Amino acid sequence: MEISQCTESGAENGKETEASVPWGVGNHTGILTDVLLGKPDHFAWTKLNAISDVVQENLDRLGYHFDKQLAMRQHRGLVEAFEAAGVRCHFLEADEGLKSSVFARDSSFMTPWGAVVASIQTPPRQRDYAVVAEFYKNAGIPIWHWVTAGFFEGGDFVILKPGVALLGYSGSRSTREGAEQVAGWLREEGWQAFVVPIPHQFVHMDACVVMLEKDVALVCEDALPEYALDFIKKEQGIRTINVPYAQCVKLGGNVVNLGGNRVLSMSHNVKINETLKAEGFEVLAVDFDMFALGGGGVHCSCHELQRLPDTE
Repeated sequence: MEISQCTESGAENGKETEASVPWGVGNHTGILTDVLLGKPDHFAWTKLNAISDVVQENLDRLGYHFDKQLAMRQHRGLVEAFEAAGVRCHFLEADEGLKSSVFARDSSFMTPWGAVVASIQTPPRQRDYAVVAEFYKNAGIPIWHWVTAGFFEGGDFVILKPGVALLGYSGSRSTREGAEQVAGWLREEGWQAFVVPIPHQFVHMDACVVMLEKDVALVCEDALPEYALDFIKKEQGIRTINVPYAQCVKLGGNVVNLGGNRVLSMSHNVKINETLKAEGFEVLAVDFDMFALGGGGVHCSCHELQRLPDTE
């Protein structure tokens, strides 16, 4: 795996430059060193998925309202939490035509061989590839593949352990054709790629399965068919911590594993945070409801550029 070196002089005019950004992800449990985030400058609520659609239809009855300044402060809090945890933050350029590119998880995902630029089905996000491809070009990070068959989004890519990936598709976001195309690339590299459908209300696999440490995962068991749970638990030997359905569809399981027994979560996920603390994890919780109500949590809002090997 190629790893570039990050240098303070690697940014010019606010943009990353060649050889400035470390990259390469072969696991989802090692220490997280670098993440890619979107800039929230043009963020606004729009209908993106089953989660945001429910919010949009209940604005008056539930008293929800979008506060742009609050959203900006909350996103800054996310950045500060990453930086406090020793994670370097890199950013997609804001574009007034891409109001939801702040959810950087979906437009690409990182592998040991470079980035994969995703194909997003949702109309407001179909051109997110433009800003993410520009980022990789300026950062000197190779693009390994572009999704061209159907649709596949980064939120549906989970590395269970080195050499084993779980790929989801709901049909309304990622599709089977896209998932199978990505699975084929992984298999050519000797990886095991397990493809499974999920109900559309869960949106992406990263709302259902997030690795917390080697052989431990946060899983919404209601979201997965029995054969997928058997693959995770029995074939891969992964212990699961269950996220109840009602919390999962509100992004309760959408947390970020920082590595080193640390988890970044959202402060409104009170029960999940208590469960994680009881399991011995250090939980860093940020206020993030302006984004969660808009359809994406903290995991949706970042994309790993580099994780260290999990050697523990």
